[in-house]
Amino acid sequence: MSLIEQNSFIKAIPPFDSLDEYSLEKLTKELDIVYFKKDETLLTHELKPEYLYFIIKGVVQEKDEDEVLSVYTHNEYFDPISLIENKVKYNFITTVETICYALKREFFLSFIYENEELESYFFQSISKKLNTSVENEQNKEFVNFMVARVKDAYLQKPIILDENETIFNAVEILKENRGSSLLVQGKNDMGIVTDTDFREKIILHRMSFDEPISKIATFGLKEVSSEEFLFNAQLKMNKFGIKRLIVKDNKTSTITGILDLISLTSFFASHTYSVMMELDNANTLDELKNASEKFIRVIRVLFAKGVKVRYISKIIGQLNNKLFTKLFNILAPKQLQEQSALIVMGSEGRAEQILRTDQDNALILSNNCTVEQNIIKEFTLQYTKYMIDFGFPPCEGNIMVSNPYWVKTQDEFEKTIFNWINTPTEEGFMNLAIFYDAFCVAGDKNMLIELKQYLYKVSNSSSSFNTFFAKASLNFETPLSMFANFIVDKKNHKDELDIKKGGVFPIVHGIRSLALEYQITKTTTVERIKELNEKDVLDKAFASELIESFNFLLTLRLKFRLEKIDASLPLDNYINPNKLNTLEKDLLRDSFKIVDKFKKFLTYHYKLNMLG
Repeated sequence: MSLIEQNSFIKAIPPFDSLDEYSLEKLTKELDIVYFKKDETLLTHELKPEYLYFIIKGVVQEKDEDEVLSVYTHNEYFDPISLIENKVKYNFITTVETICYALKREFFLSFIYENEELESYFFQSISKKLNTSVENEQNKEFVNFMVARVKDAYLQKPIILDENETIFNAVEILKENRGSSLLVQGKNDMGIVTDTDFREKIILHRMSFDEPISKIATFGLKEVSSEEFLFNAQLKMNKFGIKRLIVKDNKTSTITGILDLISLTSFFASHTYSVMMELDNANTLDELKNASEKFIRVIRVLFAKGVKVRYISKIIGQLNNKLFTKLFNILAPKQLQEQSALIVMGSEGRAEQILRTDQDNALILSNNCTVEQNIIKEFTLQYTKYMIDFGFPPCEGNIMVSNPYWVKTQDEFEKTIFNWINTPTEEGFMNLAIFYDAFCVAGDKNMLIELKQYLYKVSNSSSSFNTFFAKASLNFETPLSMFANFIVDKKNHKDELDIKKGGVFPIVHGIRSLALEYQITKTTTVERIKELNEKDVLDKAFASELIESFNFLLTLRLKFRLEKIDASLPLDNYINPNKLNTLEKDLLRDSFKIVDKFKKFLTYHYKLNMLG
């Protein structure tokens, strides 16, 4: 090959595609062409590594004894980790005649040390590479504000007054400092007074200006560390429905300022808070529907800004929960609200359903519920009707409150749970999985807490339950061939693969199975992974890889779903790998490899290979 052809070849392979022309030419001048016969061993744990190989033509397998761990083919390289660590962990063997470029170890190491971007890339774990890829892809036009800290935002200078200071003096001090709020130090607590309080509370109540400022202060303020991510500060504002947070220094715990909504909106253009307030102020079904229709814009802006999918899920989960609660309070009679619990289940319960694909919900009734059956039925039918009208498609499995099967008293749900576990069927295990992910959005949440405690008790009394429950994690093949090619549909979804069956579901259900076994009350997959790591079920590195792979798979799914919305196509779980760039394909392969690794872990942990 000519030097130009070599440059073009290397330039197409990440991360070398980031090299400038001078660096690229410097590298390609060091390349040698080598030829290997079929079944020839290139690297082995018995010898020190000497070269980084770029495959021009052929196939190389990475093997641990007889097990194939990975497959490398055209436009791929191997094995930088061996060169960095100066030892080969596994054997690399050709399966056909293979031609490669060979780059000497000494040059490779000195070259990446000279190039900060390459050095960073090659010294990252796969989880960090996945994370970096997602951020880079989504930040082409926007600054990734996920790295912004509270201290990076504009903070109002803290004005702190004694609770006995007069209202008149407080107004004078606020005017002098050109502030919009001030803090009031009480005996045991810190309060706040805003300019709105001065206008409305004093005038409406005809208060004397000589009254103490504490009379119009709001106490019980929420705090945030100056080192906290700005995004988490927004989550806290959304959660508590507030417009200001006290900011404290992380080391000294002294108050450094006040973070208000205006400062946040300079970083966040998603209008999340305004949508949240619109939901709060909605008093009619039409107002509620109008507010819910703005969710898709929030999703688009957050996604374009580079926010990780799991954080978008949190925001949309909060908006959805407020929507569900508001709809429940509008439709359900007061008596029913006091004697029931509305729960969302499945992906909605895990806060992992960003775009509206279906609805999974149920109604738990108290054992002494006095509401007449016809009133309950009327409510459940109305609730499902309006959910569909708000854009939540009906569940194909009819897992909705309009189905009497999902409207039961606590005692009846206990009997159902008992049957799911002790009379195992595929449908029963599916229902149990969906129910275990449940989250209470309205009514008495203690009903759900008590039912989950009962679930732990019954499931742990069965010696074989966990094994059979976890088996579903292996229901679908990972869409990756032994040659690392994507296995795609050739009929109904031509050239596409189901990313849910191939990657998302095995992680979700495998983690769900482990979480149930170890009685983890968290509902989101990522939180469950973190807690499993804390319990030493998963080591830190593997937990990190699972989280980042899961995030990458969800990111690709959301990317393709948004495109389908633009094209007015129905939402599904299919993606076309041919539409991915080289790095995305590489990372999708890596993610599927982690899924396979997790399946092997589950197989060993639950002895799934012993099942028929």
